[in-house]
Amino acid sequence: MTANFTEDLRRFGPGAALNRPLSLRQSRRYCRRLARRHYENFTVISCLLPRRLRLHVAHIYAYCRWADDLADETEGPIQARELLDWWEEQLNECFRGRAVHPVFIALSETIREFNLPQKPFADLLRAFRQDQLVTRYESFDKLLEYCRYSANPVGTLVLHLAGCYSAELERLSDSICTGLQLANFCQDVANDWRRGRIYLPLEDCRRFGIEESDFARGAATDAFRRLLAEEVRRAESFLRSGEPLCRLMPHGLRVPTALFVAGGSAILEAIRRQNYDVWSRRPTLSKGEKLRLMFACRRKYR
Repeated sequence: MTANFTEDLRRFGPGAALNRPLSLRQSRRYCRRLARRHYENFTVISCLLPRRLRLHVAHIYAYCRWADDLADETEGPIQARELLDWWEEQLNECFRGRAVHPVFIALSETIREFNLPQKPFADLLRAFRQDQLVTRYESFDKLLEYCRYSANPVGTLVLHLAGCYSAELERLSDSICTGLQLANFCQDVANDWRRGRIYLPLEDCRRFGIEESDFARGAATDAFRRLLAEEVRRAESFLRSGEPLCRLMPHGLRVPTALFVAGGSAILEAIRRQNYDVWSRRPTLSKGEKLRLMFACRRKYR
């Protein structure tokens, strides 16, 4: 458990004295600090967003950050499930107009202003709970079902913030979000294994002759490279299928949307450049590469 999260849990977690909740102004500031502290690209992304949405995106990010930390920065699955149950109680209280946690005090403003539905927030918690119980996925379809809860709700919330939600745009958004989640699974094979999780579908592993003992060895064998090449291809197909959303978003959100698609695609290309060896080094993008992507997206979608 990180020192920052330990302190946040002490101040604002279950059993904390919240008889005098933070003001809305203090809660907004807390969410902004949390976003900047945890997400190195937050300042860049927020500068590309319409000014009226920046604070609200920070509120949603803070909700997701707390849920993620409750799931992964605690003492084990039992405590994580208890804390996630508590977090959902706070969510329910927020939608009843009784928020006391600073994240929900800030988020309640966003919910009211944009008439956000509760379901996407609750769906995210379903995925975090699932991570405490399920560490392997037999089929690609099962993995896609997980992505439906772990990634797609964020895109749905953004569509509501943009005031352009529709079933068709949600379908495109889901494709992008799923593609990003799949790209992250390809990027983080080694980190996930250290946490006791394998997100690459087991039926694919068997098809390419990969067993758990191969994960334990952490070697980029020819068989593993062929397996990961297939998963990279799948992730890329989802990103490409959702890319038309970039031109259909309101003007101020086209570049940020395109940047997420381009960033996911660039990570997949980085995996290819490493010849699918994600064991010896986690594929990442340099600051220069990120800047080039940003300028390319601005030229294309401004």
